[in-house]
Amino acid sequence: MRSACAAPGVALLLALAPLPARAHGASHSAADEGAPDLAYELPAAGSYELPPILRVSDHELLASDGSRAKVLGLADGELCFVSFVYLSCHDSGGCPLALATLLRLDRALAERPDLAQRVHLATVSFDPARDRPEDLARLRAGLAPRSQWRFLTASGEAELAPVLDDFGQDRDLLPVGGAEPERLGHVLKVFLVDSRGDVRNVYSTGFLDHRLLLRDAETLLLER
Repeated sequence: MRSACAAPGVALLLALAPLPARAHGASHSAADEGAPDLAYELPAAGSYELPPILRVSDHELLASDGSRAKVLGLADGELCFVSFVYLSCHDSGGCPLALATLLRLDRALAERPDLAQRVHLATVSFDPARDRPEDLARLRAGLAPRSQWRFLTASGEAELAPVLDDFGQDRDLLPVGGAEPERLGHVLKVFLVDSRGDVRNVYSTGFLDHRLLLRDAETLLLER
């Protein structure tokens, strides 16, 4: 799905519905509350394989506190879900969907101490000219992550381009007319990367669900 994101636009946080607190004695994760029914049945963890798709390097970018940080930053046996977004995205089926999915995954991981220390999340901005560390810091504060979730941007286009190329993540400038701000188009993708730098799955609109991401993480962690 090619998502068009325009700047300036509605803040991503306004597109994210708050997650309810978990009810006492609930039999499922609080992160599942309000999530649509899955159109397929999740396989049992460890009952399938996720062969490597491609290998990526661990690039260093700007973290939300202004420091230099690795996108992955993984120790042996850890995993990272990487998403690329624009903070000014208009499309509810684009960047806000990626952030909402990772938010649910973050909440689910917080309920799973066995996974929380081994599964990381990373959100990287496509738009380094507009999305500066302080903007990502506000996003982080609004989302209030409970797991290991880092937010990054680049110092400029020259630093961002090798990261996009490495992941095979496209990004286009879409033509507009008049005084309308330029649009940024991309195919929505979330990448699951292991500690060797191997991409083990790539999720787009039809299969971007926190329950599937969590199950894939469980499956990969069982490999050891």
